Amino acid sequence: MVYSTQDLLHILDQELKATLRGDRLLLAPDERIGVPIVTMALDHDQLGKVFACQDFTQQIHQYQRENNVSGIVWREITLGDRRVQLPEIHQQLIAIESDKETLQQAKQNILEFWQQITLGLQLWQLADHQLLPVTPQEIAHAGQRAEWAELDVGHGEFYLALCWGNPKECHYRWAAPQSGCDRLIAAPKNPVTSIFFKPCRTTEIRSAY
Repeated sequence: MVYSTQDLLHILDQELKATLRGDRLLLAPDERIGVPIVTMALDHDQLGKVFACQDFTQQIHQYQRENNVSGIVWREITLGDRRVQLPEIHQQLIAIESDKETLQQAKQNILEFWQQITLGLQLWQLADHQLLPVTPQEIAHAGQRAEWAELDVGHGEFYLALCWGNPKECHYRWAAPQSGCDRLIAAPKNPVTSIFFKPCRTTEIRSAY
């Protein structure tokens, strides 16, 4: 029997709880750091727990690769009579090859949902910690170029990420330009929660492709 995605998440959760209780400890964690002065200043028990979790998580990731177990979990957003299903790579799992195809297949539904819920709102791109006004046409063009889309909802604000590359690396600046996301915000007035965005690409949409 091959464990499912939900099975692996349950196993990870149980292992994390056991580690926090101290049931799982890595012996001699200082050998993993290799810098005596640093290890003298750190709590060895806490280090052991951290490395034990890391080792177990890596085993789970290897199991995913060997058994082709998806790292995708599904989330639903409902606004009034509108509803959309969102596939996401769980933060504790990796994306296997077929997961990217699942993300790509959901892109059109996500973009259509975004268009419906943002009619009449002001649109911005978050670029280099600045908000740049963009038009629906610019976003539509960027959406065509992106490989997949991510969506989230705040208090009166809506967030769209147009992504490409590696799903597990696209939110980090160091992965650009091979992987990345263009971050969009829709709101009735100037957004107030854009600071909570994950790291993103810094170029403007209009010059990104």
